[in-house]
Amino acid sequence: MRSTAKCSAPAVSSSLGELDSSEIGGLWFASFVQEVVPVMMPVPRGNRWTATDLDHLPENGLRYEVLNGLLVVTAAPNLRHQLLIQGLGRALDTALPPGHLTLPGVGVLIGADEPIPDLVAASGPIDWDARGIPADQVKLVVEVVSRSTTLQDRMVKPVVYAEAGIPNYWRFEINSFKGQLPGESLPVLFAHELGDDQAYELTHRVSAGDTVTLHSPFEFAIDPGALLP
Repeated sequence: MRSTAKCSAPAVSSSLGELDSSEIGGLWFASFVQEVVPVMMPVPRGNRWTATDLDHLPENGLRYEVLNGLLVVTAAPNLRHQLLIQGLGRALDTALPPGHLTLPGVGVLIGADEPIPDLVAASGPIDWDARGIPADQVKLVVEVVSRSTTLQDRMVKPVVYAEAGIPNYWRFEINSFKGQLPGESLPVLFAHELGDDQAYELTHRVSAGDTVTLHSPFEFAIDPGALLP
């Protein structure tokens, strides 16, 4: 077991609030200040978290991801968030080409990292016993921005997904946000495609009540407002 003497602790990031942390008896203890959620976790073998470290974390309703070697912990999404993902998954399933499928809340394997998008569209064959889906099989990642995931969904994850070569990134805003246009109804979809410079380019901005036909990664007509009751 790793000694606690003069040991630099691995980084833990939480969107629940400021993080107090200490290493206790070879375990990493994270206590979230705004919502007190104690978590006992094994310390990773190196100074960076990896996807395989997630196998040793508790199943306690929180979402654990590894982004750029950091462990990111977020609260379970709310009902509106889940309703949109459920509606989008059903709609996409009717438009998918043969050999493709959608999956909510599964890990995408990017080197030693494992981000967990809210929804992916991937091409088969899928190894159903694997811990996640390799990035080169993922054609689309979708994130629905929650108040606790704003930074990750708008800034961090798009870079991670683009560097992995995932061709399409869709972001949905379901809460009022900075930059929202006058009269723009929620939810709002921001659809991005991967450019030649391995960065995402915005191709469509679609608000509730408007219908647009997207052509990448496949043809799909969408009105974001129709995804919620």
